[in-house]
Amino acid sequence: MTITIGVDIGGSHITSAAVDITTSEIISGTYYRGPVNSKASKDLIFKDWARVINKTLNSINSNETIGIGFAMPGPFQYKIGKAMFEKNDKYESLYQVSVVNELIHYLDHKKVELRFLNDASSFGLGGKLTNEFKENSRVVAITIGTGFGAAFLKDNFPIADDDLVPQGGCLWDKNYKKGIADDYFSTRWFIARYSLLSGKEGINGVKDIVNFNNEYTHQVFQEFSNNLAEFMLPYLLDFNTDLLLIGGNITRSHQLFLPMVIDLWNKQGFKIPVRIIQKSEEANLIGASYLFNETFWETIKDELPAL
Repeated sequence: MTITIGVDIGGSHITSAAVDITTSEIISGTYYRGPVNSKASKDLIFKDWARVINKTLNSINSNETIGIGFAMPGPFQYKIGKAMFEKNDKYESLYQVSVVNELIHYLDHKKVELRFLNDASSFGLGGKLTNEFKENSRVVAITIGTGFGAAFLKDNFPIADDDLVPQGGCLWDKNYKKGIADDYFSTRWFIARYSLLSGKEGINGVKDIVNFNNEYTHQVFQEFSNNLAEFMLPYLLDFNTDLLLIGGNITRSHQLFLPMVIDLWNKQGFKIPVRIIQKSEEANLIGASYLFNETFWETIKDELPAL
């Protein structure tokens, strides 16, 4: 198959599009996005997902079997397509539900095959495939937004079980300061830290903090820069990284932290190309659709993390 569908599952939305996997390009007229209530029942969640996916399915109007690749957050059993969301405030009604077996009942097109990849891995793969980075063999991709995602790619393949990468190929759960990385590299850290420094409550997100443009804004971004530079450097060195890709909602404010991060690394003698992927969702879709590159799939399917 040359046309597959990529789906990006977010905490509050779903995005779907058909992708030409020979060119890694989204096909015009097939891109759809819609809201999802991740705290709803299984039935309502699947209806929200199917509402968007069906629009893409109907836009390509094919009688052949259609591959649908999902960029899916964890915890998830990616090889068998079972959700393991528990105590993480989203999609908990899907706990131990086989998405691969049950979602098909909500789709208009029944001749489909579903495959799943971690959303951070999808982002890194899609970001690399669609830009000028094809010559870079060791790529680390991170997403900074509601949570902190990471992927380690070697020659386009996600690496999770290797001495050169952290356990599970993830960073969100690694110890940092008084907690874990996700506590420090996420929207909730920005809100909590700004509120503590300024005494201001009712902050909705990082965009509010940027718009305040005051001394507390600059202090928060300075601290974030110091933390990110300190935390990431050992992992980048261990992997012998030759490219760092960054995506996620917080990268819309990259001018307030990325120059400081790069400067801190340069002062320690570490230089690496860093690129912002502005269209993170599109990268997720393209990366997820690549699950139907059969060479790629046969290589990674038995290496996919259980959670």
